[in-house]
Amino acid sequence: MSSKYTISIMGCGWLGLPLGIYLAAQGHRVKGSTTSKSKLAKIAEAGIEPHLIEVGESLDIEEDSDFFDSDLLILNIPPGRRREGVEIKYPQEMETVLWAAVEGGIRKMIFVSSTSVYGELTGEVTEATEPLPSTSSGRGLTIAENLLLDEDEIALTILRFAGLAGGDRKAGRFLAGKQNLPNGLAPVNLVHRDDCIRIIAAIIQQEKWGEIYQVAADEHPPKVQFYPFMAKKMGIEPPSFQMNGEDGKVVSNAKVKRDLKYTFLHPDPMLFS
Repeated sequence: MSSKYTISIMGCGWLGLPLGIYLAAQGHRVKGSTTSKSKLAKIAEAGIEPHLIEVGESLDIEEDSDFFDSDLLILNIPPGRRREGVEIKYPQEMETVLWAAVEGGIRKMIFVSSTSVYGELTGEVTEATEPLPSTSSGRGLTIAENLLLDEDEIALTILRFAGLAGGDRKAGRFLAGKQNLPNGLAPVNLVHRDDCIRIIAAIIQQEKWGEIYQVAADEHPPKVQFYPFMAKKMGIEPPSFQMNGEDGKVVSNAKVKRDLKYTFLHPDPMLFS
């Protein structure tokens, strides 16, 4: 039997809310944060204790909040691709959260990162591959990962998710109607939200701390096959591609399957709904 934790989820949105519902159903006490007052009731209705928290250079949080009085923090705040100065601001914000977590007595953390830390690398990438981010948000995530890894008081596991799909994130919409896109032969690296949730739950249940896991579905169809197919399935205009990029990146999921003995619910992105 695994322990029942008090778990705080910072970022109770597309992933965090259904994750909180899933963890609460497993018997954990779950707290969830949002930056929007209008979402507090929705979080509470889901059986999660709601907290209004804005992360900036400092934390805007109610004085009597017990959000950081928990066993485990799931830090699930994306850097934002288009935000100006993200590679400086985002790590600073994650450091602010880290300080609050340490001060609150949290000793375990899962940080939700992204395979964007690998940038434009080609061929198979594994957890042993050195990150080489090519975007501001990717650089911000890489800096934040290293900053969190340097904190000795918290046992940290990093999850680098591939492209996220599932729920209202329909892959058919991602590139719909765009024409003559490059790298049509490049493989897609995607993961379904259902698998993200269950892998996080498996890490908690199996006490897999001090690890880095990258998470992508088993199959990697080429973009030229995947995106037009998914758009047509939704009845929307498909994109078109140039027939190049066959030496693209393939994100390996071998470690997460081996270490967690995990079998993907959605191994083939072509079957995502």
